Amino acid sequence: MPLSLEQQNAYRARYAQRRPGWQPATEVYQALIHERLRPGYRVLDLGCGRGGVLEQLGARVSYPIGLDPDHTSLVEHRLSDLPRITATSDAIPLNAASVDLVLSSWVFEHLPDPARTFREIARCLKPGGALIFLAPGAWSPAALLNRTFGPLQRWLVPRLYGRAEEDAFPVVYRANTRRDLDRLARKAGLQPDVFCHVEDPTYFAFFPLLFRLNVVLARALPQQMAEHLVGVYLKPGL
Repeated sequence: MPLSLEQQNAYRARYAQRRPGWQPATEVYQALIHERLRPGYRVLDLGCGRGGVLEQLGARVSYPIGLDPDHTSLVEHRLSDLPRITATSDAIPLNAASVDLVLSSWVFEHLPDPARTFREIARCLKPGGALIFLAPGAWSPAALLNRTFGPLQRWLVPRLYGRAEEDAFPVVYRANTRRDLDRLARKAGLQPDVFCHVEDPTYFAFFPLLFRLNVVLARALPQQMAEHLVGVYLKPGL
């Protein structure tokens, strides 16, 4: 049986009970967005897929925009009235200094040339604007296995996690460590503001014993091997 998202979330709830103060990376990401979101903001969701964060934020975002290179995902987006653009993140067809927030979740690991993406993000952000991101860490056990079995990813992911093969995009992990992200951001003219390593022992929790073993492993590994990276980079200005 594949490990479903519902099962993972149930294990995350159990882990949160064991680790007071711990939150799943998605909750950390959403909290950072809520802290910085203001009425009237123009918000770009980079790699929006079929729903995601704009769907969850709903009416709180005054002027949302979804961007994704996969036209089929945009057509199937669950917000039927969302303004959307079929484009890649390294050539964003928006004016300079035209958005207040750029949101990016589960995108950086796919970028073949992340420096171009960061330059485009910095160009599109207004002075004082922010990039808020969620990405997998390049040195987590899950990422290391993914790199090892990269050619089999499209076959393995649906069987292990129940996701459709068309949603298993190739990964390269060229922007998935704090060192790399800070370097890319600074070269693009963005300043580091918040950075969190968030461990998550649920990726191999195919049965309870494996979950317990992964809890022990999560506590033993250095933070650089955490499953998730969440953070904020700012464009200097206001």
